[in-house]
Amino acid sequence: MRILLVEDDPEQLEPLHEALSKVGHIVDGVRNGETARWLLGEKDYDLLILDWMLPDLSGLNLCQQYRYFGKTSPVLILTAKDTIADKISGLDAGADDYIVKPVDLLELLARVRALGRRSPNWQGDCLGVADLQLDATCLTVERGQASVRLSPREFQLLEYFVRHPRQVLSRNQIEQALWEWGTEPESNAVSASIRRLRQRLQLVDAAEWIKTIYGMGYRFDPCNS
Repeated sequence: MRILLVEDDPEQLEPLHEALSKVGHIVDGVRNGETARWLLGEKDYDLLILDWMLPDLSGLNLCQQYRYFGKTSPVLILTAKDTIADKISGLDAGADDYIVKPVDLLELLARVRALGRRSPNWQGDCLGVADLQLDATCLTVERGQASVRLSPREFQLLEYFVRHPRQVLSRNQIEQALWEWGTEPESNAVSASIRRLRQRLQLVDAAEWIKTIYGMGYRFDPCNS
């Protein structure tokens, strides 16, 4: 999933960002509501995680504006406010769930998994194309009797290909889809990621499914052979 994480305290933002990234999510982490609002106009997210108290635009107001424009992806509110009235205010603003700080990372990941199933883009934890199977819960790919575990980046790249079979995808499209906002990938980042993914796919005899279309990008051609 692509997640927008908004938390103004870097000591809380960084561990949350790291925990979500390690399990395969693409996380755009920002520290204020105005930047978050701009990003919501530029990108589509599968899940929003919003701190209630932000220095400019509050997470609650951000959630309200997001719902006003008809956006339906799940929203999780993080806050130190723990009264019933506060929780009701958050839910009435359009939030789907609510976690009181300090955040337990295991609980956060469990709630993210649950909310991910409500995302309009959710297609299940397991994806398949031809006889290749991807499992997002453990970042593995299987074909026949062979199985291999992928790194988060490798899995994100393969999942992107699987969701766009037989389409020519440019380097720019891949960068926009998989790299986090605010990061500047090196010039060879996509080709290096493709090379590593092909090496992993050799273990399930599917490396040749990723075709290089010179001057244009890459195409994922699944087959059963």
